[in-house]
Amino acid sequence: MTTKILLVEDDTNLGYVIKDNLELSGYEVVLCEDGEIGWNTFSKTAFDVCVLDIMLPKKDGISLAEAIREKNHWIPIIFLTAKGMKEDKIAGFKVGADDYMTKPFSIEELTLRIEVCLKHIRKKEEDTQTKKIENIFLVGTYQFDYPNLSLIHSKETLVLTQKEAEVLRLFCLNPNKVLKREEILKPIWGNDSYFSGRSLDVFISKIRKYLQYDTTIEITNVHGVGFKFENKNQIV
Repeated sequence: MTTKILLVEDDTNLGYVIKDNLELSGYEVVLCEDGEIGWNTFSKTAFDVCVLDIMLPKKDGISLAEAIREKNHWIPIIFLTAKGMKEDKIAGFKVGADDYMTKPFSIEELTLRIEVCLKHIRKKEEDTQTKKIENIFLVGTYQFDYPNLSLIHSKETLVLTQKEAEVLRLFCLNPNKVLKREEILKPIWGNDSYFSGRSLDVFISKIRKYLQYDTTIEITNVHGVGFKFENKNQIV
C-alpha cells in the first residue's frame, strides 16, 4: 500500500515543492496550510507519517503534535522549522516527535528520514505481533491464551491461575525438552526451595488434569532432574 503523509506547511510554495517531490518518490501526500486544517484532516483520515512545520497559523505545530499523539501513539512525526533553536527541538521531542529538520533541507534527506521512521514503526508492529503470537499457543486440540489465562477445548474452557498459566507457558515454549526443576521454579517461584518444589508438583498434577482430553499431550517426570512436556504432534 502507498504510504500516506500528512504535510502541514503554511509556506504555500515550499509546501507544494515538498508535496510534488514526495509524490514523485511514490508517496501520497495531503497538504494543509494551517494547524486547524491539519488537525481536522488528521481526525478524519488515516495517515502513516506526519510532517509538520512548527510555526503554523491558528494551531502551532507543537499543539498539533500533542493532539495527534493523544489520538495515535505510534505514528511518526517529523518537525520542520526555520529555526535552529535548541528550545524548539526540546519542545518538539517532548511532545513525541520522531525527528526534526531545520530549513533549508534537501528533499532527499527528508525522504530518507521518512523511510527511517517507517522502518522503526514497522519493527514495533512486528515485535508486537510476534509477542502476541508467542503468547497464544496451539497445544494439541487445545488453544492456550496466556494473556487471558484461558485454556480452550471444544469440551470446556478453563480459566487458569497466573502461576498455572506461567508453568504451562514455559512448557509450551520448550516442547519435547527436559526442563530441570530449578529452570521452572526460579523464574516462576523465585527460588527452588523444598516447599516451592512441592507446590510445583501440585501444579503439574493440575495441568495434567486440565489436558486430559488430548492423549498426544503428556507431562512426564524425569527422575531426579525435572519434567518433559511432550507434544507428540509438534516437531522440534
